[in-house]
Amino acid sequence: MTTQKPLVQINDLHLYFDSFDGQSHVLDGVNLTVNRGDILGIVGETGSGKTMTALSIANLMPGGKLTGEVWFDGENVLQKRGADLRRFRASRLGMIFQNPTTNLNPVFTIGELLIDAILTQQYDVAGWQLMSVGKWLNRGLRKQAREKAIELLNLVGIPDPAQRLSQYPHEFSGGQKQRVLIAMALAGDPDLLIADEPTTALDVAIQAQILRLIQRIVEEREMSALLITHDMGVVAKICTRVAVMYGGVVVEDAPIEAIFSNPQHPYTRGLLRAIPSDEMQHGDLQGIPGSPPSFLSPPSGCRFHPRCPERLEHCHIAPPAVVHINDESHSVACYLHTDEKRKSFARD
Repeated sequence: MTTQKPLVQINDLHLYFDSFDGQSHVLDGVNLTVNRGDILGIVGETGSGKTMTALSIANLMPGGKLTGEVWFDGENVLQKRGADLRRFRASRLGMIFQNPTTNLNPVFTIGELLIDAILTQQYDVAGWQLMSVGKWLNRGLRKQAREKAIELLNLVGIPDPAQRLSQYPHEFSGGQKQRVLIAMALAGDPDLLIADEPTTALDVAIQAQILRLIQRIVEEREMSALLITHDMGVVAKICTRVAVMYGGVVVEDAPIEAIFSNPQHPYTRGLLRAIPSDEMQHGDLQGIPGSPPSFLSPPSGCRFHPRCPERLEHCHIAPPAVVHINDESHSVACYLHTDEKRKSFARD
């Protein structure tokens, strides 16, 4: 475990959206740390708050109200506004979205998309300028950006990068489109790479290639990464730490080895039981009964208690405190670990 100052520190983060049906409590006191060099996986079912937690690092919450703190390299991101916030997003963060087909504009060539991304992120040239007079006034910058685009396509494993700049997204396979999105995310030489379900639309063989690529880039560039996924198998391949989210709350946070060898939260154990393995016999695969909670009317107490097979009588009264297991590297929010009687019973 690194002793360096964390790159990202999220403290008591809450997110609310107002709607005609009432107030939606999407995040409810999220605490997370991303250390330098870490690949942190955020896992959980659809609607658990994974993507919203990641987007809060970029302060990308139109229509939502964020409270709490999001520290990035010593600066509180939630206090940034205007040009300062744009520069922060462009120079410190890179984002990979989950569907490459819908995130590449089909009417522009790969070169136009990537070069404009590089100019916007590295030279702080506004997009509307690039679409008008900027292309003529900044020919020198565009030449440099083109060379950078070729370098990035080569980095992510696109063959003949100079020739392929003139091609359109439909001339690329799904895996190649995802590599282009990774290249665009790296255009500003970011410190943190946020990958939101980066392998969802890809077949199994291509998924493995993309995951290895992300892992290699993080190691070679000494970056950090945040990988959002619902797939524990994906997490096992490249992550160094895992944060398990349920209903807008982090229920367990631990190194990757501890999550798989010694899971402490019933929800984490439920996710692991739902993973097929070679050792499983017919009928052994188990799901988690019930459905994720509504953010408009979440359950009281522990948000998982209506579906929990190990719930105690008081789990519905108030949210459980976070407890550290063995050392500071493994934490869990569950009454099975805060209830003294239960702990005494376990020791016996």
